[in-house]
Amino acid sequence: MADFYQSGALSTFHRFGTVNIDRIENELESFKEERPVTLVLPAIYDELKGEALKLIVEKLKKVEYLKQIIITMGRTNAEQFQHARQYFSVLPQKKTILWATGPRIQTLIDLLEENELSPGPDGKGRSAWFAFGYALTDPKSSVIALHDCDILTYDRELLARLCYPVSSPNLSYEFNKGYYARVSDRMHGRVTRLLVSPLLGALIKILGPLPYLNYMDGYRYPLAGEFCLMRDLARVIRIPSDWGLEVGILSEIFKTCSVNRICQTELCEVYDHKHQPLSPEDPEKGLLKMCIDITKTIFRQLAAEGVQLSGGFFRTLRVTYLRTAQEAITRYEDDAAINGLQFDRHAETQAIEAFTKGIQIAADLFIENPLSVTFIPTWTRVTSAIPDFFDKLEEAVKLDNK
Repeated sequence: MADFYQSGALSTFHRFGTVNIDRIENELESFKEERPVTLVLPAIYDELKGEALKLIVEKLKKVEYLKQIIITMGRTNAEQFQHARQYFSVLPQKKTILWATGPRIQTLIDLLEENELSPGPDGKGRSAWFAFGYALTDPKSSVIALHDCDILTYDRELLARLCYPVSSPNLSYEFNKGYYARVSDRMHGRVTRLLVSPLLGALIKILGPLPYLNYMDGYRYPLAGEFCLMRDLARVIRIPSDWGLEVGILSEIFKTCSVNRICQTELCEVYDHKHQPLSPEDPEKGLLKMCIDITKTIFRQLAAEGVQLSGGFFRTLRVTYLRTAQEAITRYEDDAAINGLQFDRHAETQAIEAFTKGIQIAADLFIENPLSVTFIPTWTRVTSAIPDFFDKLEEAVKLDNK
């Protein structure tokens, strides 16, 4: 995507040709006293067995501008946690392994639930939330970056470009969202291409160019797992505990930040990671589950913006979405043809049919309970209800890492 086109309200920073990684890392090194960077890695134990995380650790060994790395281990028992500590011990930076499913953190979860501040089920959202909380215990953690642990094509360039717009004191951005081309011998990113983009297009056709819809439509890859933000935002934004995490965070940023302080950056030339199955018959798994959670999050935000969402609206939306998505398939097929890529129109159509089903399920759930989208409380609310919670969290993590 070597273009320089600026579309929408978001500042978009492109990747022009070969990147001088030494230059950008040297600049980040010069920024670290004024704006030190904390890297958050939400992980599960199975990822320690894969090639992606092994590559990420090897690349991170050479990154000197990071103040600290916080690794949250979900779905991990005691033996596996000890293995994770050994696994990450090769990193030269200051690092902390947060045992998100350990007994000490569970005690804190119980305390939160007693105060009606549930952090939701074990998952990426809760892992990221706890990591943000731990980063906030250090007043010198100025910038927080997060990326996934299943990136098969990871390089230092990705992290540097993710951090730079927020870390640089010469720029004025509080939030940076990563984007990239999901292309190999075929196009990937089905949920973005075939659900989110045509869904936003359909909503704009029906409702007009609402500020929230224009904002969301301005993101080149809204479901990218990589973002960077100032610590004050980590304190006040709510995080969804389900597959709506990425869209939910963007919605929270829309409410919290001036659009002039938001940007998106092309992180790398090639990106590949673990691919989820479609699971068209099971709304609790795969891309269908992702579709439902994402769509509910968008509906919740629209309602919060004052849009009335009725049964008639949702019927119109399904028809408009289906037409918009079918038109998109033709464009993608033509794009694949001119670039010599494989393209399976039948599989693309099956995905759209599953997503149409998911939109209906999400609409039914929303009508039944508009507040069904689960957000983890903000850290501001937690510390208001439990003033010494950061002390308890810091102590629990310290004891787990003894």
